[in-house]
Parts: sequence; C-alpha cells; structure tokens
Amino acid sequence: MSWGTELWDQYDNLSIHTNKGIEVLDKYANFLRDRVAIETEYAGKLRRLVKNYQPKKKEEEDNEFTSRQAFRNLLKEVGDLAGQREVVSETLQTQIIHGVTVLSKTLREDRKKCLTDGTMLQQTLSAQLSALERAKRNYDKAYRDSEKAVENYKKADMDLNLSRAEVERYKNIMTSKIQQSDDAKNEYANQLQKTNNLQQQHYGILLPAVFNRLQELDEKRTRGIREFIIGAADVESSVAPIIARCMEGIVKAGESINEKEDSLKVIERYQSGFTPPTDIPFEDLSKMDPGVAPQSNYSSVPYNHLTIKGGTLTAAKLKKARGGILNSIFGSNKNSLTADGQKEDFSDLPPNQQRKKLQAKIAELQHKVDQETNTRDGLMKMKIVYEANSSLGNPMTVEGQLNESEHELDKLKMSLKKYQGFLDKANQLQVANNSPQSNRNQLQNGHRTSRHSNGSASADDHHDADDQPDDAGSLSSSASPESGLGTSHTSLPGSGQGSANENPIGEETSYEAEVEMLQPLGTCRALYPFEATSEGSIPMSEGEELQVIENDQGDGWTRVRRANNTNGWDEGFVPTSYIECTLFA
Repeated sequence: MSWGTELWDQYDNLSIHTNKGIEVLDKYANFLRDRVAIETEYAGKLRRLVKNYQPKKKEEEDNEFTSRQAFRNLLKEVGDLAGQREVVSETLQTQIIHGVTVLSKTLREDRKKCLTDGTMLQQTLSAQLSALERAKRNYDKAYRDSEKAVENYKKADMDLNLSRAEVERYKNIMTSKIQQSDDAKNEYANQLQKTNNLQQQHYGILLPAVFNRLQELDEKRTRGIREFIIGAADVESSVAPIIARCMEGIVKAGESINEKEDSLKVIERYQSGFTPPTDIPFEDLSKMDPGVAPQSNYSSVPYNHLTIKGGTLTAAKLKKARGGILNSIFGSNKNSLTADGQKEDFSDLPPNQQRKKLQAKIAELQHKVDQETNTRDGLMKMKIVYEANSSLGNPMTVEGQLNESEHELDKLKMSLKKYQGFLDKANQLQVANNSPQSNRNQLQNGHRTSRHSNGSASADDHHDADDQPDDAGSLSSSASPESGLGTSHTSLPGSGQGSANENPIGEETSYEAEVEMLQPLGTCRALYPFEATSEGSIPMSEGEELQVIENDQGDGWTRVRRANNTNGWDEGFVPTSYIECTLFA
C-alpha cells in the first residue's frame, strides 16, 4: 500500500499530515529539553543538599559513632545518585535531543523539496489543461465560422441576382473558413493528446513518486520517534544498576548502625577513670573534743556528681569542671597549652581521656619519626651516590637538607620521649589510685582488680614514683596494648620481679615476670575479627570463644585467655567493644 496509488488525489491532506507529524517530533524534542532541565535541577539540588549536610569540622570527633558513619555513607550515596541524574541529563542532551533536532531539520527540508516538486507538477498539468481549453475554444469558433461560411455560399449560389464574382468570393470565404476549422480541429486534437499523456504521466508516475517520498519521510519520522523513545529509556536503564547499587549502599549504611557499639564508644569517650565516691562517714559529736568545731564533709561535691545550672553537662563544661577537680587532686601543672587550649600533658583531662590523648600523640609522633627517618636515609643514600659519581650531582647540595632533617628528627625524638614520660607518669597515677592500699585508705566499698597480676606498690612507693623525673625508670601499666610501650605483664619497683628501664627511641621495653595463673572470671565470644597490631594484644576470629581473666578497667580493653596448639595458654588484651562477655556468678 502506497500513498501514490491510494491517495493520488489527496495532495493537500498529505501536505497537512506531514507538517503535523514534524510538529509532533518537535514537541517531543521540547519535552526532552524540559526533562533535561528538571534532571539537571534535581541533580544540582541533590548536590547542594549533600554539601549542606556534610559534617562540620567541629563535628569530626563524632564520626566514630556508627550512626554518624552511616549518615556520611548515606550522603555519599546520595551524591552518587546526583551524579547518575547528571549522566542521564547529559546523555539525553547529547544523544537523544541532538538526534531529534537533526531529524526534524532534515524532514522539514525533504518535505519542502517534495512539496515544491508536487507544486511544479500541478502547475505543469494546469498549464496543459489551459492550453487544451484554448484549443477547444478556437476549434469551436472556427467550426461555427466554417458552418456559417458554407451556409452563406449556398445562399449566394442560389441567388440569381448575384454576379459570378460575388458567388466566387463567398466560395473563397467558405474554403478559408473550412481550412481554419480543420486547422483548429487538428490543434485541439493535438493538445488533447498531449494533455492526456501528461495527465496519465502526472497521476500515474510523477505525482505518486512525490507522494511516495512524502510517505517515506513520514515513516522515517515515525520510526525516529520510536527509536528516540526507546533510546531515552535505555539511557535511564543504563544507570539503573548503579542507582540500585546506591540504594544497596544506603541500606548497607543503615544496617551498619550498631546501637550497642555506639553506647560503648560513648563510654570510651567520656569515661573518666575515677571511682565512685565512698559513703560519708557518721560523725559522733559526743565522742569529739568539745573545743574543736566539727568539720563539714559536705563542702566538696563528689567529682562524678557535678551539676551545672541549666541542665545536662555539655562536653566543654564537663571538661572545664573535670579540669578543676583534677588540678585539686593531682596538683597544678605548669605545662604549656596546646593549640586547642589544653595542657601539653593533657593533665586537665580525666585519667582515661588523658591516657588516650597521650597514646594518640605518641602514635602521631612515632609516625612522624618514621617518615623523617626515611627522608634522612634517602638523603644519605643520595649523598653517597653523589660522592661516588660527581657527574650525577654535587654532594654539598644535599648537605644542608641532611642537616635540617637530622635536626628535625632529633626534635621529634625529644618530643616522643617527653610524651612517653607523660604517659608513664599518667600510668603511675592510675596504679596509685587503683591499688588496694589506696582503696583501703579511701574507705571504698570494693575495688576493681588491677591488671598487675604480679603485685602492687605501697603508698610510699607511689609517692617515690611521683617524685621521679619523667625520663627515669617508672612504674608502668599497660593501660592499652595500643600504646606500644610495654607488655600486659609489668613489674613494680621494689617488687623483686624486674623494673622498667629507659631504652632508646624506637625500641620496645621488655619485662620478664613470673605470673601466676589467674582464675577465669567468665567467658566471652568475639563479635568481630580482630588483628593484633600492638604488643600485649592477641588476635581473634569472629565467633571465637575465650576466657575472661580480667575485666575492662575503663580503658576499653579486656584481658582474655585461650588454649593454644602446644598445650599452653595465650593471654592478651582485646577491645571490649569487639566481644560479648558472660561472667560467672
């Protein structure tokens, strides 16, 4: 079925139909442009949303909580979603809309050519029909004139009153009119034949060819709309797997939230390491000296019951309040302040927080020492190469850099040694405050077991230890295996089981002690796998069962034990947040 055969007489309707079809194509192009604008705006708003809700610098310390980490991962996935919407927008713009625009322009040009050719054919046919009409009118007039001339001649020939010459004149006129009629007849027949031939060619070949071209043009437009709609859907489908992965990432971020782990992190962050206040003793006034005024035991509020007008303590207020209490307990510290307003040895923080800060500072300094050592070694190798082959470079050019590196390395080692001394002193204070003798002096109802299974120091020993300089041998407690400063089994000065001596920077301190086998306090199961990266800790795999031989002392580590393959026992520390404990009754 073709338009040229079936619609040979519908030139005007076909012209209108093809024009409407191209308008539909343009309408689809405008639809895509509006959609691209929406996609671009949506992606931009998602980008701004993610940017506006990114954690501020002051909130970075809260990123350790699983809920905060999940929210950050959510923002990342939403940012990736915005990127995919941008991909859809750009692909629709560069491929689909561009293709529609080019097709519409091509169709308009081809349609214009077809209509121009059709118009020329119509004009040619109309001209031929006009010529045929003129020939027919001329033939009709000539025929009537010839008939009249024949009638006049017959009348003249029968009129006896006319001369022979007059009759001859009528005869000549009749002959002339008959000849003109024959010529007009022949011209009419000729034009009629031309018109019929042209009309047959027009409606049988020429005009159908134009209509068939219009049909191809319209089918090309229809086929193009189909391909563009499918192509637009393919663009959307191409990003669907990535969007699905983004959704999976969001779900995974939500599933990663662990309320128990967050609660443990709150404990690790804010646990001061102090023991609860003891009972207030009863003062029997009848047994007191009447001349001595009774002293109030209520003047100093227990440090772990601090309240501030206005409601719950904020982190800043709690730090300020604890700082004042610590100064009263441990004495004033004349250390210089750090950039964030804290003391250099962090003595204005609670004991637990002080040790964590010192351990982090020591790890940071050790990393810098390692980096600077590598830099120095590289400069030394470069100098040796230059000295061996002067064509490669002048060894004096690296001499200044080498001296500067050596100076910087010495400064870092001094800082590292200083902070190790701070940590040793903080550990001494913890042991002094947690020893049985100290607890008895403070009349506390029970105490937490010390991690020193090989004995405790007396009050005098603690006093002596406090008077020692920072770089001297000191009483050391492995408050955390991550400190890297000692093992889990340490010795107290004067206990006869070893002492801690100062070693060069970068070397580990070794302690040897005879440790009695501790009775297990319960069992625990590993919730997560743990790789032992520091001395004093032991690795464990997820689901592994271990014995608890020492509870968490407030530093986030629990001492455990398990049987090894050599019929012996492995002991060490694991993160408390990585295990689920079941203690014996």
